[in-house]
Amino acid sequence: MRLILLLAALLFCGSALAFHCPMDMKKIDDALAAGPALSAEQLAEVKQLRADGETQHNAGKHQESVDTLAKAMAILSIDQG
Repeated sequence: MRLILLLAALLFCGSALAFHCPMDMKKIDDALAAGPALSAEQLAEVKQLRADGETQHNAGKHQESVDTLAKAMAILSIDQG
């Protein structure tokens, strides 16, 4: 029974992260569309992090994607709550 509960919890956590990534990508896209006051270097870094996060998400590496997208959101001063 404990094993079943553990497996269910792991499945739920993975699914929750999978749905988190697209929401974070949309927040980043919306912030970029608004024309943030960033240096050229910061803008390039945000765009690279956004692309890397999407690649990781598509590869099923959801925790890595969430972490990568969080870096871009921090540069953009987006609330991650």
